[in-house]
Amino acid sequence: MTNLSQTETGIREIAQLVRGQATSDGDGVKLTRVIGGRALADLDPFLLLDEFGSDSSADYIGGFPSHPHRGFETVTYMLEGRMRHRDNQGNEGLLVPGSVQWMTAGRGIIHSEMPEQEEGHMRGFQLWVNLPAKDKMTAPRYQDIAPERIPRVRSANGTEVRVIAGDYVDVTGTVTRGPVEGIATDPLYFDVSLPKGASFEHALASDHSAFLYVFEGQAKIGARAGDAIRGDLAVLSQGDLVSVTAALAATRFILVAGRPLREPVVKYGPFVMNSRAQIVQAVDDYSSGRFA
Repeated sequence: MTNLSQTETGIREIAQLVRGQATSDGDGVKLTRVIGGRALADLDPFLLLDEFGSDSSADYIGGFPSHPHRGFETVTYMLEGRMRHRDNQGNEGLLVPGSVQWMTAGRGIIHSEMPEQEEGHMRGFQLWVNLPAKDKMTAPRYQDIAPERIPRVRSANGTEVRVIAGDYVDVTGTVTRGPVEGIATDPLYFDVSLPKGASFEHALASDHSAFLYVFEGQAKIGARAGDAIRGDLAVLSQGDLVSVTAALAATRFILVAGRPLREPVVKYGPFVMNSRAQIVQAVDDYSSGRFA
């Protein structure tokens, strides 16, 4: 588990630069695993980050048939394409371009995420966020966020920030709040687009873990102007300010931060608990049909 020192303040620099690993999940869906692989097992409270994106339906058409989760939250952010989710409690929804689903698995849920298209581009992210021990067995719930509910804040320099979770504060002090609510780790999740030459700055809680993932262009990060190119995840050092410049080309990235839990983490496939005994119980509950 990666924990960052809390002794430094100021502008956050690149503490670690991570390249994702090509892999597949579900029924053969091709994706890039950025958190949750050999280079970065996790970044408390973040357990996994996958980027998916392809023009070829063969890379995504199998989707993610019914599978269980317990003990954490999944966050799906669609950039392009359509994906339908269903679960064993009768819930159903459609993810479309620009939409977000924040699912709290809690004590257990069985769901599927299947493409609702047979051709065209599908692109987006899935993030796993840990739950504190006291909430591991909470009732499952969904926050399905349609694109029009996600605020877009445009600045004079052409920057656009899509505020998914947390508070965005512009240069005038105006606060724009993301629609995701009631998450124990107090997350911030922004999708930031910068024109060439533009800069972005924002305050972060100094004790929160944070990362920045570049999915278009090239970002210069921090006072040292460390480079992160397309496909790089920058784990950010401790500090109270993130500063990014798109010096060479238009750039787009997700900025994610959250309060670390500093609790034991035991993972087994789709189950994330605090002890091996709890994992054994999760497997037994699922096998015995107690997730219904």
